Amino acid sequence: MAEYISNYVITSKNNPGIKEIKEYLTSSKERRKDKIFVLEGVRLCCDALKSDCRIISVFATEDCQRKYADDIEFLKANCVDFYTVSDDVLKSMSDTVNPQGVVCTVAMKYNTFEYEKGKKYIALDTVQNPDNLGAISRTAEAFGIDGLVICGGCDIYNPKALRASMGALYRLPVRVCQSLEKEIEKCKKMGINSFATVPDRDAKDITKVDFSKGAFCIIGNEGNGVSQEFIDLCDEKITIKMSGRAESLNAAAAASITMWELVK
Repeated sequence: MAEYISNYVITSKNNPGIKEIKEYLTSSKERRKDKIFVLEGVRLCCDALKSDCRIISVFATEDCQRKYADDIEFLKANCVDFYTVSDDVLKSMSDTVNPQGVVCTVAMKYNTFEYEKGKKYIALDTVQNPDNLGAISRTAEAFGIDGLVICGGCDIYNPKALRASMGALYRLPVRVCQSLEKEIEKCKKMGINSFATVPDRDAKDITKVDFSKGAFCIIGNEGNGVSQEFIDLCDEKITIKMSGRAESLNAAAAASITMWELVK
């Protein structure tokens, strides 16, 4: 990591620390290399701290420090480094239209898990859209899903995904894998049935499926759905019956309905 210059207001966008923040915002490679991600906004930053994440650096404007005095003091007391930055510099570090005035760098937190018989899991097959990933994780946490499996697609530390998840992505048990094949095999050994969600009318109606003994349900990519190789490996194909001319649902919508059926 770059060395930050402290004890003064950072006004240069070319400050090495500021440049590094921008790299973390835009590059999953840089995030993985240093095992650091970026959060923006008072609520998300404070929530990360309350969720036992390690806050490394906090960058806040003078206006933000006045407006959210208690929250900023909370962050300041629990971070490694605190810096005051100008409004222009903060905007250059932000990927939102109207930034609140605070950005944090956070150490990656790994809440991985092992499969357990009777538990319920949602797997994402190359879901690309960060808003979908965030929405799915937020719903998974709300419904009490036992674990989220990510295969390809959007990085879980993508800033847009983290905002859409409202922090769920660093609280949920998450497994990141290269292929779902091994995950399906692990579930089979545990006696957990695997299901591929598909738009096929000949697949079993999801409302008629018994999930009481646990399940591993795969949600597909926004454009191509679940990969055929994973469909073939699953125990059963399931579908959400629809009326009208719609052929499929948005990935986040399909995942929400699937998770509701899993836990109801």
